[in-house]
Amino acid sequence: MATRDPDRKRQQLMDAALAEFAEYGVAGARVDRLAKRAGISPGLVYSFFDGKDGLFEAVYEAIVEQTVNAVPIDADDLPGYAARLHDAAAQHPQVMRFLAWYALERADRPVPEVVARSMDEKTAAIEAAQQRGTVTSDKPAGEILALVLSLANMWQHHTEGVSRLVTDTQRRTVITDAVSRLVAPGG
Repeated sequence: MATRDPDRKRQQLMDAALAEFAEYGVAGARVDRLAKRAGISPGLVYSFFDGKDGLFEAVYEAIVEQTVNAVPIDADDLPGYAARLHDAAAQHPQVMRFLAWYALERADRPVPEVVARSMDEKTAAIEAAQQRGTVTSDKPAGEILALVLSLANMWQHHTEGVSRLVTDTQRRTVITDAVSRLVAPGG
């Protein structure tokens, strides 16, 4: 006799939703198709989440939490942090595609609490590194964080025309060199 495992079903649904939303965005995603991917009935989607929009938000929050936990900031080694972010993005292109859809489809919404909290914590870590003298104080910590995040993920957002300018094997070095120059004290 099969046992019910709601946590496993919920995770299957989250995984299927990531794939569906990464491919189609929230507007193009279909509950019946993502339920089929998850191996569950479409009605079960609504027992776990407040419809397709609720599921989209839940996937986003899970991605943010996983990234924060998997790639914690080391404000004394921002080049290394940027490299680890780059590596995570390269290993999980589906996540990056989902995040691109999220930015397109949720641009008019307030920043989710999980993101605001994460950015505040990272900014505070950079401010502490600035006080220790390991990161330049020439720029505010928030600007440094924005630039580091942009550099770490820049290859994920460009067309082939720009991406071909630097080979896959060189990109990590380009990022770490740029971040090193950006954050070097006295530079």
